Amino acid sequence: MPEKVLFDTDIGSDIDDAVALAWLLANPECELVGITTVSGQPEVRAKLASVLCKVAGKEVRIVPGAADPRQVEPRQPVAQQAPSLERWPHDETFPSEDAVDFMADLITGNPGEITLLAVGPMTNVATLFERHPDVPMQLKQLVLMCGRFGPDQMGRGPYEWNVYCDPHAAEVVLNTETSRTLVHGLDITMQVQMQADEVRKRFSAPLLAPVLDMAEEWFSRRPLITFHDPLAAVAVFDETICGYERGFASVSTDDGDEQGVTDWRPDEKGPLEAGFKVDPERFFKRYFELF
Repeated sequence: MPEKVLFDTDIGSDIDDAVALAWLLANPECELVGITTVSGQPEVRAKLASVLCKVAGKEVRIVPGAADPRQVEPRQPVAQQAPSLERWPHDETFPSEDAVDFMADLITGNPGEITLLAVGPMTNVATLFERHPDVPMQLKQLVLMCGRFGPDQMGRGPYEWNVYCDPHAAEVVLNTETSRTLVHGLDITMQVQMQADEVRKRFSAPLLAPVLDMAEEWFSRRPLITFHDPLAAVAVFDETICGYERGFASVSTDDGDEQGVTDWRPDEKGPLEAGFKVDPERFFKRYFELF
């Protein structure tokens, strides 16, 4: 049976969300049961997700979610890839229902069957867990791109962006017991990167055409793509790509330079399974074999 995936995303900022969504849409093993958007301009982000769904020929319910973080100032108030909407067909309107209730209805209506793949700030997911406390244990699993749990090998600073954008929400999510939680942090996702020229050569499939179009805005500011979110997406279907360690995580929510920093404590009884190693060659093989 296909894997039922509910995708919570801040598509429109870093290009990796679109790269991940294209792969999910191309994957015959994936039944994408819904998409929720999070962070500034969630309706614009929903339109960007709609572009890929239309190119893929898939009808997927897309519901805009939270625009603002819980207690900090918005740190990504706009979706920079919005100009690409002028060049691709997309839906203009979306359901007016509450995104968190939409998520809860899907999960409770399919107990033990849905993987919640969350690759943006954790605002929607934290609200989901607080408003619907029965939901976490009704998931098949929670799979995250979130945090940093190992050494800073790439000089990216002390925190990971999804956590930094809403540290209070991340603290809730990382400390909520679910049926299973897999976490993919910055320390391993930074090991799966591709330079812009290589991306332009390899993103030749029709479904990757709008992704490449969106990527050109990204390349105006960055010389490469880091496959943060695609790594988490592919790991849903192939856990051998990463090696995991059990433990506990906490997030610094205090004001100051340490805000958003994740702290990891290994423990075989811990509720989280965090990735600590990755096979980049296997990852890229699994990603591109669908295109």
